[in-house]
Amino acid sequence: MKTNKDPGNTPESPARRQLLGSAAIFIGGLGLGAHSRAEGEGEVSHTAEAIHQEIVFNASRKKVYDTLTVASQFQKVIDNSAAMKAMALAKKPAEISRELGGAFSVFGGHIVGRQLELVSGQRIVQAWRVVDWEPGIFSIAHFELVEQAGSTKMVFDHTGFPGGQAVHLAEGWRANYWQPLAKVLA
Repeated sequence: MKTNKDPGNTPESPARRQLLGSAAIFIGGLGLGAHSRAEGEGEVSHTAEAIHQEIVFNASRKKVYDTLTVASQFQKVIDNSAAMKAMALAKKPAEISRELGGAFSVFGGHIVGRQLELVSGQRIVQAWRVVDWEPGIFSIAHFELVEQAGSTKMVFDHTGFPGGQAVHLAEGWRANYWQPLAKVLA
């Protein structure tokens, strides 16, 4: 009996394996923030920069979460930040939506983005960017809040930002977010 099977589309065919492999690499890259290229055989960048910081705050998860997501409370963080002391940022107050997909604008509009995931007292995930980055470039800022003996440990990961900025951004997170946040929460 003769079948109309296309030999290039069988589970064993090299073309099908290559297509499935390329799709898996692409999907995996989306989840990890890696960049895949169309060059060659599905090359993947293994040099993507990332920031991982863990900070303990002497406050409840709810208080940390609320301070990061309520504009009037986050404005106190901004007012205590190194950025406010070092340069004259615009007096535009913080604007932070607590709605999924809602926008935020902090540090006088220098940092903007969208809320991708909001789980009260547990997690904040943002599409985050500095306004002087190339148009359309957004990174992912992931704040995970873990209860720790009356305190809150924040596990923070930042990925997808332009190359060469990891050290600058890591220092910025410490000086403009974590140190003033600790003061506000004290």
